[in-house]
Amino acid sequence: MTIKSITPFLWFDTQAEDAANFYVSLFPDSKILHVSRYGDFMPGKAGQVMVVDLELMGQHLTFMNGGPSFKLDEAFSLSVACQDQAEIERLWNALADKPSACGWTRDKFGVVWQINYAGLPELMTSQERVNKVMAAMMTMVKIDIQALKDAVK
Repeated sequence: MTIKSITPFLWFDTQAEDAANFYVSLFPDSKILHVSRYGDFMPGKAGQVMVVDLELMGQHLTFMNGGPSFKLDEAFSLSVACQDQAEIERLWNALADKPSACGWTRDKFGVVWQINYAGLPELMTSQERVNKVMAAMMTMVKIDIQALKDAVK
């Protein structure tokens, strides 16, 4: 067997193209690769966007306008490892429509994101440090890098 790749495939009601354009505007080195439209004798209205293939910072994703039958939920999220607080702030401000906890939020399209700190693994090098970092993180909605670092001092 030869597998070329594994691509996250997200189902939207009617917002696939809007979501793709929005995400491409937020992340560097991102682009729309291809847009397919419904044709005659297909479940969607002829001419409307059916599938959008895009690349976000090298990660290929496919979005489909499949109608209201299925909803996105927290069982699947896109995790973003940010290098600094400024990047967390920028993405959080753009994506956080329905914040949850520990850096998780749902955006205006229903996609769930984890906006987190890329240095988290380096902070959690022992069980004691894991406990301290996680205790601090559990009090957060948006990630505060300095508070995570302070937790292990």
